Amino acid sequence: MRTRLYNGKEQIFCAWRHRWVRLTPEEWVRQQLLHRMVEQLGYPASLIAVEVAITVGEVHKRCDAVVYDRAMQPLLLIECKAETVPLTQKTLDQAITYNRKLNVPFLLLHNGPQSIFVTLNPDGTNHYAQRCPGYTDLLRCE
Repeated sequence: MRTRLYNGKEQIFCAWRHRWVRLTPEEWVRQQLLHRMVEQLGYPASLIAVEVAITVGEVHKRCDAVVYDRAMQPLLLIECKAETVPLTQKTLDQAITYNRKLNVPFLLLHNGPQSIFVTLNPDGTNHYAQRCPGYTDLLRCE
């Protein structure tokens, strides 16, 4: 990952947005996660979108990241928090609210030291795991 100091502010290059962005604690967690997903878990970089715009009611929001399947259908919604922000029910509720627009079968909540992978079952029950599966395993679970 490339970083730089620009006008006295730290920036990181986001390969998904093809531009330099402010390096906040949450952005650092997001970039670390996405690079690990691509390099270690086999997620195609071309099937990951960052800062996906959605409208919830009349409010414009942005999902931290969305992973798509090969047919370009949303598959996994990612919600990142800074390392110092715990993953709570509020974090899950935020992701579920965003998911009302995307209708993905999987959620990933991540803050650096902790990940919560959620499978949203059609019957309304959820299954929780402590880590995200590789891309091919995720496709098999769909």
